[in-house]
Amino acid sequence: MSNLERRPDEELAGGLATVSAEPVRRVLQPREVPLGGPRAMLVRRTLPHRGLRSVGAWCFVDDYGPADPAESPMRVPPHPHTGLQTVTWLLDGEVLHQDSVGSSALVRPGALSLMTAGRGISHAETSTPSSPTLRGVQLWVALPDEARETAPAFEHHDALPVHEVGGLSATVVLGRVGDAVSPATTYSPIVGADVQLAAGGGGELPLEPSFEHAVLALSDGLVVDGGEVSRGSLVYLGCGRDRLALTGGGGAARGLLLGGEPFDEELLMWWNFVGRDHDEVEAVRDEWQRAVAGEETRFGRVEGYDGGALPAPALPGVRLRPRGRP
Repeated sequence: MSNLERRPDEELAGGLATVSAEPVRRVLQPREVPLGGPRAMLVRRTLPHRGLRSVGAWCFVDDYGPADPAESPMRVPPHPHTGLQTVTWLLDGEVLHQDSVGSSALVRPGALSLMTAGRGISHAETSTPSSPTLRGVQLWVALPDEARETAPAFEHHDALPVHEVGGLSATVVLGRVGDAVSPATTYSPIVGADVQLAAGGGGELPLEPSFEHAVLALSDGLVVDGGEVSRGSLVYLGCGRDRLALTGGGGAARGLLLGGEPFDEELLMWWNFVGRDHDEVEAVRDEWQRAVAGEETRFGRVEGYDGGALPAPALPGVRLRPRGRP
């Protein structure tokens, strides 16, 4: 998914919050961002946040819906990415993914679409008429420096492993939970899991203590580490936990576990690029503008999309600064 803000806020992408080496419990509220156009779908964005740049290599989290695609369609024209992986995870509905390496895939609930941008890719996303409702999460994973120039790629996984305990079921999207290991390609130590809880049920998830973790509440009634988290909020948990208690309160509940080894490289996130300095971001932005004008570039072309590519917004009048996490 594209960041369709016409004036991307570089400061939001550069939170200086330190990595918490010990367990903490800090709830971050989302901000609403329109996904372009007068009939825009609103997304709830929790990463990047002024109080938190990333959780492990997870650096961007948009939670959207439920929405009626007839009223608020998702139609994201071809747009570029560099230096990251996109993770598309649907709870309801159907989205068509098309990209410049020739992929065309229908994304449905329970299936993972993972796109590695590497040195450069472009893609488009469109909700389909068969979707009565659309509900999902779009996430980005920052690639470590040694993987940023990797070739662009796309993979789709219809079946993912599940870790179950008591009234808790965790579908492992990336990485490992207990003995359940996702088949998806990763480039840094990371975990992502969709956790569903039966009404009144709960359990403890095993965690890697060296990772920092967070949980995005996908429903009301989710109780994380003893406290309820409202839908759309992200609770940051720090490092040092080997277990996490989750319950469903008075009814069924759902959350997305995110975690990973603290990502200590400096990042410069601007628009749809994850880079390292101003000059790099300026160069890839200019190259994308040449692609929009019809030139052959590293970003290729999205064949089969009915419409033009999305131009990049103007860079701000100051030099963008990379940010780290002490």
